[in-house]
Amino acid sequence: MSLDDPAFTPVRAKLDRDGRLIAADQALLDLNARAGGALGHVLAVPPLVTLARLALRLAIRVSRNVVVADGGADLDLWVGAEPTPSSAEPDGIDLTITGWRPRPSWQPPAVAEACSADFLRSAADWLWETDSALSLTFLSANAAATGDLPSGALLGQPLTRLFALAEDDVGAFPILHGLALQRRFDDQPATVRDTGQAVLLSASPRRDASGGFIGFLGAAHIVDPAIPVRPVDPAAIAGDAIMDSVANAFAARLDQTLRAPLDRIIANADSIHAQSEGPLRQDYAEYAADIASAGRHLMGLVDDLVDLQAIERPDFVVAQDAIDLADVARRAAGLLNIRASSARVRIDKPAFGEMLPATGEFRRALQVLVNLIANAVRYSPIDGMVWIRAEREGNIAAIIVADQGKGIASTDQERIFGKFARVDQNEAGGSGLGLYIARRLARAMGGEVTVDSAPGQGARFVFSLPLRGMERLS
Repeated sequence: MSLDDPAFTPVRAKLDRDGRLIAADQALLDLNARAGGALGHVLAVPPLVTLARLALRLAIRVSRNVVVADGGADLDLWVGAEPTPSSAEPDGIDLTITGWRPRPSWQPPAVAEACSADFLRSAADWLWETDSALSLTFLSANAAATGDLPSGALLGQPLTRLFALAEDDVGAFPILHGLALQRRFDDQPATVRDTGQAVLLSASPRRDASGGFIGFLGAAHIVDPAIPVRPVDPAAIAGDAIMDSVANAFAARLDQTLRAPLDRIIANADSIHAQSEGPLRQDYAEYAADIASAGRHLMGLVDDLVDLQAIERPDFVVAQDAIDLADVARRAAGLLNIRASSARVRIDKPAFGEMLPATGEFRRALQVLVNLIANAVRYSPIDGMVWIRAEREGNIAAIIVADQGKGIASTDQERIFGKFARVDQNEAGGSGLGLYIARRLARAMGGEVTVDSAPGQGARFVFSLPLRGMERLS
């Protein structure tokens, strides 16, 4: 590959305001010609035209990765589109393309998966199929011989009604990994519940016309009775437990998959809103602020879902450390100062030097208080006040968060701590998980979160933890 290859050397072009190609380096001229275009005519590569029009409309430089078709293959390009400098309105767009790399054209996954499924099932002792919720939709006729029930009686039942699943040699359940990633799995140990026959399960994903996951095409291979299958507790292989495990895997994948792109969306939107690349029309700057706000809302939902999966695990534990609950409250208020300022709400926090020794986990106590104070700020009127007070009573240390919002009816005061609970579904707010998570965390630390409120009189949330002696606080 030579140094003037477009993979190394930037490829440049110039378009007029109407998208016509005025000048271009040879690599782009050739690509445009293969797409049916020519100099003096509208650029025939749609993704490049779309990016150019966006840059012209926003009057700023726009850069992003695009994929364009080139005959039987695709090209992976990084394209920068910048309005041509002008004393008046830009008279065109300058394109700069770097990282010009060919890549194989996309092929529907169903083709490879169908071949994989055919090969897998050809050597099976008998066959099964499920929907996306792991309910049986098909069993081959010879499957009836493995149990006391006719195969038809099991249709619609969970897969775990037919099989008792077991861990593999490394302590994992291959089926859970396959379901979480919606791809093929192999050698899932199991036994047929009604006969105790040992089997190994394998399956390939089923896809709908749009490529969406709709279940598994599975095979069962009978294992020699002399080969043991590791037994597991029936509770661990019940349908609900399987779905809990899948939910945990899904939450982890959700966190990994969404956090990085959301971070980029928020950062880029904030950059556009701040007009760091140059002046921008005010309405577009406001659109960017809305995008950043929506991104932060989605990031909060991801955080809540990950926390939800963590706190509902049976092995969830918190540390029992010596903490200063007044200091935690000051830190939580500090984290929300900018949000409160933007909402024109003041936060009155415990004075520096005030201490409230307690037992709990610093990070989780901070999470509870950030949630309570954020809610107080969200529901406070403009120029309102949020009060944070540290109190002790007997062997209890408590932080009180009070606001001047519209208050909560007595009939709703317990309901707001439910999972996904919202008093007014049409009102702007969070995911409905914040208070549920806060109370679960408080109780895990041996404390509690309660509310005292009345309509029109604001709300008073109390976060309590076990009091710790001052001499043991470090």
